Amino acid sequence: MKVRLDRLLSNTGYGTRKEVKQMIRKGHVKVNKTVIKKDDLKIDPKVEKVYVDDVEVVHETFVYFMLNKPAGYISATVDQVHKTVIDLIEGYDNYELFPVGRLDKDTEGLLLITNDGGFAHLLMAPRRKHAKIYYAKVKGEITDEHIGLFKEGITIDTGYKCKSSRLKILEANEDYSIVEVEITEGKFHQVKKMFLAIGSEVLYLKRIQIRDLKLDENLQLGEFRKLTEQELIDLKENL
Repeated sequence: MKVRLDRLLSNTGYGTRKEVKQMIRKGHVKVNKTVIKKDDLKIDPKVEKVYVDDVEVVHETFVYFMLNKPAGYISATVDQVHKTVIDLIEGYDNYELFPVGRLDKDTEGLLLITNDGGFAHLLMAPRRKHAKIYYAKVKGEITDEHIGLFKEGITIDTGYKCKSSRLKILEANEDYSIVEVEITEGKFHQVKKMFLAIGSEVLYLKRIQIRDLKLDENLQLGEFRKLTEQELIDLKENL
């Protein structure tokens, strides 16, 4: 796929589109071995090599990030009122990034950020039944009876029966319980609604895993990193 030379350089971190245009016009940029002064030239980065002051430009068409989402940010690209998760991804302003799926404003944890629409669609499509695991603190004592109800399928909203889910009790007492929940859907507020349906309430919620990809424990809230090559290979397998 061909892209404009100025857009490619801007996306790779060489400056704003205006700054890049000036760089090209002043003769700092070569395509293969030829100095180029046309900023709107279209090239194929998979075939042609680009150099800035004789240093080869490494261009990534698609980028994939793991974000440890903090509470208070919404899963959107732009919002006039609230801070978005894209605001946390610094240095990639020209990549047209978006969140893969969503986490509620008050939910923390694993959120993928990319500019690869095909990947995002396959990973989040309900029919694919990809597992997502959440760590939660909920009101009251969760028991083995509730594990059975989750496995059977909790009914939420106006009669929608959720697909079978796995509930694991980590700690339980009369006041609160610590649990893990594995679901294969992504209905609006689904985990919260499932606990409300059994007479409980989610006090804290954090996504810790998507398929086999676990949240990096070294990432502090609000921090992000690129997925490793192996993580991406594993995540894309059998999408």
